[in-house]
Amino acid sequence: MYKIIILSIALIFMASSGLAEQTDLRKQLKRSTTGQVIKIIDGDTVILKDQTRVRLVGIQAPKLPLGRKNFKGWPLGFESKNMLSGLVLDKYVTLYFGGQRQDRYGRALAHLFLADGRWVQGEMLKYGMARIYTFPDNRAITPEMMVLERIARQNNSGIWAMDFYKPKAQENSGKFQNSFQVITGIVKEVAKVRGTYYLNFGEDWKEDFTVVIKSRAARKFIKAEISPEDFSGKKIEVRGWLKSYNGPMIEATHPEQIVIIQ
Repeated sequence: MYKIIILSIALIFMASSGLAEQTDLRKQLKRSTTGQVIKIIDGDTVILKDQTRVRLVGIQAPKLPLGRKNFKGWPLGFESKNMLSGLVLDKYVTLYFGGQRQDRYGRALAHLFLADGRWVQGEMLKYGMARIYTFPDNRAITPEMMVLERIARQNNSGIWAMDFYKPKAQENSGKFQNSFQVITGIVKEVAKVRGTYYLNFGEDWKEDFTVVIKSRAARKFIKAEISPEDFSGKKIEVRGWLKSYNGPMIEATHPEQIVIIQ
């Protein structure tokens, strides 16, 4: 069972004391096949020799254009791709699953481990070449990923040295709609309307930033021993796609999207 996640020095202690051992991580996942990486698409996607396309689940690397018309690549996209290439290209990796195994594009959604035991997602997070990106049906070993991302952020490593990726204050969130963001702010009140929770950050709920937790998602929070009402008055960090719905809004579909930071 999950508890409300509070970021603290304890996370750094976990990393330095070896409590987040990679061998232990593999025990939390289901082992699948081993294959040789023959091509790197970007910082979170590879192709194996048997032509399996693997999306490194749990992380999001800076996006590259990849032939998409009018798409501007994100900062450090090629650097992220190069790091992943150095880690896995021409090497054998073993796929481990912690949730949904395939996406709608036919890509395998896997955690990758090298023959020497290194966790590929962990390496990308640790050096700031990716950030955490979870889904309701793929949330395995998120606490361990948070430890590594937090270290990179505190060190301003990789993407975390750039304003493009740094957390945004909720009062400025309207400038960043239609993008994936990490937003911070104090929840002024929590309202419940027909099973849906609204975490309001300002006086005007029609204009100010809001986090929406729909009834189906709320059940995941409750199962994790987290009541959405508990966020009231707390300074939190929420990540997700920032959309426009009565002002800037992020929909939280699972507990790992929200962290209490104070």
